[in-house]
Amino acid sequence: MTDPNWCTAMRAEIDALEFSNTWHLTPLPPGKKPIGCKWVYKIKYNLDGSIERYKSHLVAKGYNQQEGIDYTETFAPVAKMTTVRTILALASARNWHLHQLDVNNVFLYGDLDEEVYMQLPSGIRTKGGD
Repeated sequence: MTDPNWCTAMRAEIDALEFSNTWHLTPLPPGKKPIGCKWVYKIKYNLDGSIERYKSHLVAKGYNQQEGIDYTETFAPVAKMTTVRTILALASARNWHLHQLDVNNVFLYGDLDEEVYMQLPSGIRTKGGD
């Protein structure tokens, strides 16, 4: 976590989360238990094997939550590989141009109905305080 490349990647993730108003810093209400979080790191490589960039994602440790208390249902949209292969085969057969997209921030497009309280990782400074 002291490597400048990873520090830059973590800062970019925190900045993106703050920019999208993913959270609001607030004192923990009585009777509420915060869930933890952790960093997930990945190095993206160019075709020639050189490093393109360092990526980090801050993920909540959702496995600590209890159904009915912290959440009511879960849903993660995932494309099946057979669907991806079918689309690629169709695009190839019809000479369609394909583009790849790398989503920078995974929290951008979901809304939660439940209140979730998460501890920020130690050492992180946010623009909202702490």
